[in-house]
Amino acid sequence: MNMLEKSPTHLRSYRLTVILIAAIILVFVILLSIMVGTVQFTVHEIFGLLKGELRGELVNQIIVNVRMPRVFTGVFVGMNLAVAGVLLQGILRNPMASPNIIGVNAGAGLAAVIIMTVVPGKIGAIPIASFTGALAAAFLIYLLSNTSGKSSTVHIVLAGIAVSNLMNAVTSGLMMINSDLLEITYSWLLGSLSGRSWTAVNTIWPYSVIALMAALFISPKVNLFGLGDEMASSIGLPVRFYRILIMLVAAVLAGSAVSVAGTIGFVGLIAPHSARLLIGNDHRYLVPLSAIFGAILLIASDTVARTVFQPVELSVGIITSILGAPFFLLLLYKKGKERQI
Repeated sequence: MNMLEKSPTHLRSYRLTVILIAAIILVFVILLSIMVGTVQFTVHEIFGLLKGELRGELVNQIIVNVRMPRVFTGVFVGMNLAVAGVLLQGILRNPMASPNIIGVNAGAGLAAVIIMTVVPGKIGAIPIASFTGALAAAFLIYLLSNTSGKSSTVHIVLAGIAVSNLMNAVTSGLMMINSDLLEITYSWLLGSLSGRSWTAVNTIWPYSVIALMAALFISPKVNLFGLGDEMASSIGLPVRFYRILIMLVAAVLAGSAVSVAGTIGFVGLIAPHSARLLIGNDHRYLVPLSAIFGAILLIASDTVARTVFQPVELSVGIITSILGAPFFLLLLYKKGKERQI
């Protein structure tokens, strides 16, 4: 009996079980990421340190001040990017929509680089600037792709590519003009969790908690967008209001992620589609599972980036792009096959 043949009660139990198992896997991945690296640690040492039974300057410095903030920053960034992808895919009814593909990350990145290069003394404004840039890019792409009254996959992808290229060109220009900051901004644009401290965690977690709770609250409304705008309106949904609200939440999620980790791509594409394969399109369950998958994907990718090629450490954005590019091509191929049918 497949998922679609299950009774509503069994289907709900199945979905909750999948979410619980994914949460357990996330805890395991977090522990593994803290354990491995240039200096290896055991589970006993980690829990001993957390309980105050094991103290040591080296252990405390590496686990508490280096690896834990890096991992927890990755948890929030992965969750934010994945849920932003879910929301954008839901309201645009487009499987290709994700923060990096349709240009939301580029908007957030441009806004952040403007702060970093033009007014470096206002670093504290980066999260707000990234959110504003992400929101502006999302609305611009939506307007450009909706000129004919329909937002098809091709229209949105093409509009996203155009806007991304434009914003990336402006970003590159700013970096060249401010060449003294080139190394910092270049590393940041690749997407990285390297060197992230508890300051990064404290910067992102308020945005994450509020926006993720909002995403869970509005997830039933996202389901209605799958019916089409006319049908959703006929059953009483204020389509324009909720589309703007959901895009606002997605912009907060993507912008806050970019503000602390740079422009990491494809998490908002891989995680939602992987979750969708397991539990279907009900966003009440898809949002939390995608969030967990996003965190798992980003932490696992970062662990690979900093351990496999030692002593060289890659940016996590390189790993997610290596994974995401073939995934995106596979989606395009499946979409083409569906049209032929």
